[in-house]
Amino acid sequence: MARVKGGKTSNKRRKNILAMTKGYRFGRSTKKRQAREAIFHAGKYAFAHRRDKKNDFKRLWNVRINGGLDTMGGSLSYSKLKGALNKKGILLNRKMLATLAEQNPESFARIISKVRP
Repeated sequence: MARVKGGKTSNKRRKNILAMTKGYRFGRSTKKRQAREAIFHAGKYAFAHRRDKKNDFKRLWNVRINGGLDTMGGSLSYSKLKGALNKKGILLNRKMLATLAEQNPESFARIISKVRP
């Protein structure tokens, strides 16, 4: 049986790994072993931070809603607003409320007026 050398396959594998690390600095973009390590770490961070991103947006929306409530005056907080909306049967999520508070304050004020006692 003839001997099979893996040069073509090895080069292809190396080229693909280095293509994934394009833009990285130092040896991480030029050396196969360091590049593989960088890819593994990047994958772990990407996986974890996809979950963190959801939490970050929830916090941002809460801040925007509270900011909108502050401009209306009164002592209504996000949690009290959400409870009152649920009791009234108004089904708006955080993202919708935050968008209204930021971009369409008149509509946000109308929603708040329906909820306020």
